Amino acid sequence: MTTTSTSTPTTTAEALAMPRQPLLHDEVVVLAAPTQAWSDRHGTVGTNPVHGYWTGDQRFVSRVGVTIASTDVEPVSTAPADAREVVFSALLRGLDAPGADPDVRLDRRRRVRTDGVAETLRITDRTGGGPGSVGSAAGTIEVTVRISPDASGMDAVKGGGGPAPVPAALAPQAGPDGGIRASWTAGSVEVTLGAPGADVSLDDGDVVLTWRVPRDRVVEVGWDCSVVAPDAVVTGATTPAPFAAPAGVGDDRLRRWLARATDDLDALRLARPEGEFLAAGAPWFFTLFGRDSIWAARFLLPVDTSIAGGTLRVLAALQGARTDPATAEQPGKVMHELRQATLAIDNDELTLPPLYYGTVDATALWVCLLHDAWRAGLPDAEVEALLPALERALAWMRDHGDDDGDGLLEYVDETGRGLANQGWKDSGDSVQWRDGTLAEGPIALCEVQGYAHEAAVHGADLLDAFGRSGGADWRAWAARLAERFREAFWVRDEVGPYPAIALDAAKRPVDSATSNIGHLLGTGILSPEEEAVVAARVVAPDMASGFGLRTLSTTAAGYWPLSYHGGTVWAHDTAVVISGLVRSGHGTEARVLAEQLLAAAVAFDFRMPELHAGDAATEVSRPAPYPAACRPQAWSAAAAFPVWVALR
Repeated sequence: MTTTSTSTPTTTAEALAMPRQPLLHDEVVVLAAPTQAWSDRHGTVGTNPVHGYWTGDQRFVSRVGVTIASTDVEPVSTAPADAREVVFSALLRGLDAPGADPDVRLDRRRRVRTDGVAETLRITDRTGGGPGSVGSAAGTIEVTVRISPDASGMDAVKGGGGPAPVPAALAPQAGPDGGIRASWTAGSVEVTLGAPGADVSLDDGDVVLTWRVPRDRVVEVGWDCSVVAPDAVVTGATTPAPFAAPAGVGDDRLRRWLARATDDLDALRLARPEGEFLAAGAPWFFTLFGRDSIWAARFLLPVDTSIAGGTLRVLAALQGARTDPATAEQPGKVMHELRQATLAIDNDELTLPPLYYGTVDATALWVCLLHDAWRAGLPDAEVEALLPALERALAWMRDHGDDDGDGLLEYVDETGRGLANQGWKDSGDSVQWRDGTLAEGPIALCEVQGYAHEAAVHGADLLDAFGRSGGADWRAWAARLAERFREAFWVRDEVGPYPAIALDAAKRPVDSATSNIGHLLGTGILSPEEEAVVAARVVAPDMASGFGLRTLSTTAAGYWPLSYHGGTVWAHDTAVVISGLVRSGHGTEARVLAEQLLAAAVAFDFRMPELHAGDAATEVSRPAPYPAACRPQAWSAAAAFPVWVALR
């Protein structure tokens, strides 16, 4: 993922004044990519900077206030219907008749579509405004909703910025409902707000909806915000989901996780002309990410190949064709992320272009996905159409991925404005020595060598199967890579030997023990004996928390259970390792980590966040959330499927 780095304030006043990324762990989201709506757990929109209605990277509503008959709205429950819909229930006790039982209930239903957000307020009154009830004059209830139009960009809000109000206009509402509608423009997004039966007005920049309705046993009012985004680089998928949760799962925990994950993945589907793929995650990554979309599609292969096919075609259509340091594009390279506009990170310390190629691993992973999808049943015609892209991707590994010709793939940001680290752990402090100091680049990550080895061997298999030349050359290239890896990467600590996370600029092995080593399993770059060593290490207590695999061993000086890439647990990371353990024949270890990840899924009510704390299960009954973690996230949701495979 594209992360934020940490700028160190020099004084307490500076620390207090620093804008901070919003915390998400207690907030509620409903989504139908590319649209999402965020609120607090009671349904209130506007008490957290991330709140509001969004489409893609654009917010179009920042606040929604609800007032009913001037009485308090007292929340009692939140009930998600599915990823797209939630109902917030509350009491309106200011309207109650005398007595202990509540008489008047409010159910606020929020439903998100790919092109908008609709909300309904349903007031149920068991007295129906009859004798003894309390209410406004002449048996009516006044319902007022204030909606704040907004034009904040995702990057500004993620950086701690506030709302960016925009003016709205009123016009007669077309269609059978009549009335007045409001409209405004948020960035390039055109927004239309309709509210049947409401008086619509403007007040201090807000759109005010007012209904005066007869008090009855059931009263219902609502509004609908629809959006048109003419410049969107991705669109919502409107076809039925091509995948489903597997049937016949006996473990109720796993069954519930698979059901929730499948629903979330359906809501994360996006499309481009070449096909459908999975958005990386809400709220910050609601778009195409090469690495994330590839891993999510790969996890889904036991139940579906169509998302893999769409992902492969979309990424092939954007494959690099020239050398451009400003975007990190190179011929044959698979992109990192796609946005509608330039993305500023860390208050403009970093800026990523709309189509950014700053990833060292997505190209090899694209080849691995193509091979695995073919083995899983992707039609030969679809595979054959992608073989030219396969050949270009393989050539990138040789001609550009190994920039210094040492036989290993490495990365470095040439501009100083892009990502300093370009593997999946892309935060600024993710590659560190065991003593906590940071490694200097160019960096050669261990897992990237494994991906490249697997891509070369399996790419060769594809070339052979479809009668194309080059297979023998790529197998020889992979053999040389494996030998170079064996010579350069292995280190030792008090627990035993293991591969270093990386080689630094001086080709020294960076000696911290990390989850990265588990990604080597099943890639073919390790011997069976070496795989057994790694398999044992990833389930050792310094690595396995009891709730999944830590990103960094507790033996490292930089370990901290809430460090983004330095001690937390990422569901997808653990799932990659589980898959590798299964493929390398280490079923017992795979089941250990699968059970740990399943325990975490239970703790998070089966919607796995992007990451969680690396707390030991021997010390806590459930892991602490990482407060800024995205959820749902495609590869975290899809992690349920490797767990299912391991536990079958």
